[in-house]
Amino acid sequence: MPMFTAADGTRLAYHVRGEGEPLVVLPGGPMRASAYLGDLGGLAARRRLVLLDLRGTGDSATPADPASYRCDRLVDDVEMLRAHMGLDHMDVLAHSAGASLAILYAAAHPRRVRRLALITGNPSALGLRATPEDRLAAARLRSGEPWFAQAFPALEAWLTGSGDFDEAFMPFFYGRWDDAARAHDAAAEEQTNDEAGDRYFGEGAFTPDATRTALRALAAPVLVYAGELDGGPSPALARRAAEAFPTAEVAVQPGAGHYPWLDDPEWFVRRTVDFLDA
Repeated sequence: MPMFTAADGTRLAYHVRGEGEPLVVLPGGPMRASAYLGDLGGLAARRRLVLLDLRGTGDSATPADPASYRCDRLVDDVEMLRAHMGLDHMDVLAHSAGASLAILYAAAHPRRVRRLALITGNPSALGLRATPEDRLAAARLRSGEPWFAQAFPALEAWLTGSGDFDEAFMPFFYGRWDDAARAHDAAAEEQTNDEAGDRYFGEGAFTPDATRTALRALAAPVLVYAGELDGGPSPALARRAAEAFPTAEVAVQPGAGHYPWLDDPEWFVRRTVDFLDA
């Protein structure tokens, strides 16, 4: 298992899957080990995936300073990975909360990014967040599902602050609530560093106006990718996020939730490769 040393001495691990041009992959969660990404629906057959375990997750070490879990503090880790790999510039794919890290990296190092794919990305770094209304509107699209009657009230209670997080509403995060989705969801607790996740979006992590200004220097094309059934981001929010980049396109995968490579691997790989290889 390859490793490198961050600027503060923390040993960080990454996992390599596949062959071909490297694609650096930043996981979400926030702060979930990269194992949940698998081979991204078979994308490893077309690209050499370099999946980073963020500090304190997966096979990476726990840092001495827990404050370093904050999203903006992780930008240097991504830059150290690039330097460790000897790349002048790199293609980057980021999922969910990892999209905010990728956006901050692109703003700080615009010349180091060749292409950037934000997969169902959380755009908090741009001052944008999914609202409870976004999530509930997306959830209502699933009213024909057999689990809807139990799941929707639990989701609504959580989003409105009258209930706690409940596993009952996890089907809303997947386009298909099948055995693969259940197994994927069941692995989340063991794969996620909750303390790190609580600090990831901490106060001071984002300065959206400064980030948007810095992104004007980004020449790299950007793919902002949404699932048709996802509420965070909804396709509408993804389109708003795309406006922050000089050159961006939006893709909406039909029937997909927050993990589109599980819902329709062929559609996901084809659309992502079309962008990366354009």
